[in-house]
Amino acid sequence: MRRFPVIIIILATVLTLWSCREERHSFVPDVVGDKVATMTTRDVTTLISDSGYTRYRITTDLWQMFEDAAEPFWRFPYGLFLQQYDQQMKPSSSVVCDSATYYSRQRLWQLDGHVVMVNTLRDTFLTQQLFWDQTRQKIYSDSFIHIVRSDRIIEGYGFVSNQNMTAYTVNRPTGIIPVERKDPEQAATAADTALTDSTAPAATGRRNTHVRASQRQQYGY
Repeated sequence: MRRFPVIIIILATVLTLWSCREERHSFVPDVVGDKVATMTTRDVTTLISDSGYTRYRITTDLWQMFEDAAEPFWRFPYGLFLQQYDQQMKPSSSVVCDSATYYSRQRLWQLDGHVVMVNTLRDTFLTQQLFWDQTRQKIYSDSFIHIVRSDRIIEGYGFVSNQNMTAYTVNRPTGIIPVERKDPEQAATAADTALTDSTAPAATGRRNTHVRASQRQQYGY
């Protein structure tokens, strides 16, 4: 019976030493910046208003926002389709690309891949990279540009334009080819197809906008 208090003392000592042991902590690194998106949204179709009117519609498969990056930006890795409306809510112009990045502080869009734009005059622009500076209301590129108009095809390297793509200059033109169309409605039909058909769902159920942008034949080149 005398050993019982000794056992209690030993157990109490062990428990005390255990409780005084240095604690170990596990930390999960707080990965932010341009590595992990602060918000990810799939299968997006959204309307954007300006001055009380619906001006734009954006359609994309994947929209990632990186608001904690040193330079906040949005990423559209699977491309996007942007459609502009007039005050009667009729499609007036459009742009479709393979991928896109929007730098929110600078209000600057960078469109990459097969970039196809159709302006209000139904002129069609094809290039590999395009920048849209909303602050300066300018669209520009240093890449090769292919422009299809109703009366001619213009090719060159680099251009600058107003944001409606109705007043533009090709920096280094390499060719101007007159075009005689047997069907005067051919250019308008191709442009209208770009305005409406680019949002049609693919067979898999995804919009697959970057595939639509790559279909050059529908624009006649």
